[in-house]
Amino acid sequence: MSGFTNKPKILRGAFIEYGLSIPPLFVVFQFNPEQLTRSRSLSFRPQGDQFACPPCEGDTTPRLYRQEETLRAYHQREFPDDDLIAIRDGQQVNIEEESISFDIRLDASEKLNQKDPVTGLVGLAPQIATLESMVSPKSDTPFGAIADLLGVGAAAGHSFTGHERPPMILFIWGIKRVLPVNINSMNITETEFSTDLSTRRATVSVSLRVIEGKNLPYQYTSAVREVMTALNLVNIADIANIAIPA
Repeated sequence: MSGFTNKPKILRGAFIEYGLSIPPLFVVFQFNPEQLTRSRSLSFRPQGDQFACPPCEGDTTPRLYRQEETLRAYHQREFPDDDLIAIRDGQQVNIEEESISFDIRLDASEKLNQKDPVTGLVGLAPQIATLESMVSPKSDTPFGAIADLLGVGAAAGHSFTGHERPPMILFIWGIKRVLPVNINSMNITETEFSTDLSTRRATVSVSLRVIEGKNLPYQYTSAVREVMTALNLVNIADIANIAIPA
C-alpha cells in the first residue's frame, strides 16, 4: 500500500471517436505528451479586390487597393496620418483554423511486468491499430462492409463506419479542452520489439486541425477560453508597469 494517500489523480489526454462505430475507437494516452505545439495563421489584406483610380474629393466609395499593391504600400498611401482605427477598419483578415501537434509515447513495459495477457501476446498492437484506424477509411474493413449490409453504416446517419472518410475524432485534454479534430498526419515509429517482433515501444507523432464553428465541443472549449480571459483581469494592475508613449 502506498504511503501517499493524498496523491492527486492525473487526468489523461485521449482520442475518442465521435459517433457510433464497429469497433468503437478510443485511445487514452498512456503518458501525457510532454509538449503540445499549437499554432494559428492569420493573413491580412486591404479591403476590396482592386483599385481603378484615386478617390475623388467627396467620393464615398470604400477605399480599395490595386491587386499588385502590398499591404504596407496601401497603408502608406491611404492612411498618411497613421489613424490606427482607420487602418484597422481598412483591413480584412483570413483566420486559419488552429493546428495542434504532439508526440504520443507508448511503452508495454508496465503491463508486461503486471503479466497482462494481451500485452504479453501482441504487445502494443491494439493501441497502434486503433490509432491507424482513426486515419483509415472504414469502408475498406470487414466491419464496414457488415455495417453497410445491416444498414447501420454512414447511410443510417449515426455512424462513420460505412463511409469512405475516416471517423471524426475528439481530442480530449483535461476538462478545459475538448476539440473536434481532423488528423492531418500520423507518423508511427516503433523502437523496440519482442522475440516474436511484437512492438514494445513506439512514438506516434500526430498533427491535428481543429474543426471550428458552432459545434458543441468547440463552443464549450471557446467558452472556457473566455472565462480564462476574464480571470486574467486579476493581473490588470500590471498595466501600470507598461510605458505607453503619449
